[in-house]
Amino acid sequence: MGNGPTIITIAERAGVSIASVSRVLNGLPTREDTVRRVLSAATELGYVPNSVARSLKSRRTNQVAFAMADIGNPVYLAMVREIQPVLKAAGYRLVLHSTDADVADEIDVLHSLGERYVDGLIMIPLRVGEAHLRAIEAARAPVVVIGSLPDGTRVDNVRTDSRTGMRMVLDHLHSLGRRRIGFVNGPLDTVPGSARSTAYAEGLADLGLPYDENLVEIGDFYRAEGAQAVERLLAREPGLDAIMCANDLIALGALDVLRRAGRRVPQDVAVAGMDDIDLAAVAWPPLTSVSLGSAERGRIAAELLLDRLGNGDRDPRVVTVPPRLVVRASTVGEEAP
Repeated sequence: MGNGPTIITIAERAGVSIASVSRVLNGLPTREDTVRRVLSAATELGYVPNSVARSLKSRRTNQVAFAMADIGNPVYLAMVREIQPVLKAAGYRLVLHSTDADVADEIDVLHSLGERYVDGLIMIPLRVGEAHLRAIEAARAPVVVIGSLPDGTRVDNVRTDSRTGMRMVLDHLHSLGRRRIGFVNGPLDTVPGSARSTAYAEGLADLGLPYDENLVEIGDFYRAEGAQAVERLLAREPGLDAIMCANDLIALGALDVLRRAGRRVPQDVAVAGMDDIDLAAVAWPPLTSVSLGSAERGRIAAELLLDRLGNGDRDPRVVTVPPRLVVRASTVGEEAP
């Protein structure tokens, strides 16, 4: 099979110089008549630009990667729905990468930026240690991190205030007369798990409620694992009257367990989650949750990355998206707004 059309054959068909073809195909200023003849010839010959060669020459790929722990998590899907149109409008494709919250994989993604397969990276590391921080500092392309980082980290960062979000839920449950408030959390060695554990203890203290280890159960940030953690909690503390869950997937698992156990929600046990994913509004009963602005965080991260790609010398920016309590029937029953 012969080789496909080249700029040489296009130049011959259009009756122009090779240099003129190169200028047209690279979008450089050229006479309108020349542009028309070159594009017409390219179309007739079925010419397809070699994007790989072009990226090697320009050192730009027009691609951005988004590295997250679990591509199926509704929180990350909400971010993708906002990130992609922002990047697309600027001429970039979005490449998705699921790390399974594996630290080594996340570090490898950061190191691989030197291979220039993408022009920039948005990432959400769940476990942030010194290796992450060193890799971020040494990254060979712009990076934006969604999630909390140590103060002074030299990288664009979009975060939320989950501690305040936890306090909103605890205040809400306390106002409803709930006093035995259980807490089902994810792994404590993760950024959200650690922050929400601290916020739970501080919130109880501020409300004058004792901290009881028997009311706390550690699982993982998934529905099945969350359900298992709730089962253990109920077996140990059947008299609890509320369950605060570290995210909505755990809370959905809690609703499943309580339904099977014949416990009414919220009459017997009130349930609340965090993230306000789409499934929260259509659960039964609809789930009270704290919105952590997942979609907004995704949009801001994309905007910060584009700004960094165009202005690499500016100081890093930190943007905090405030939480918002969304009250539904899982805590107030039919009184939900």
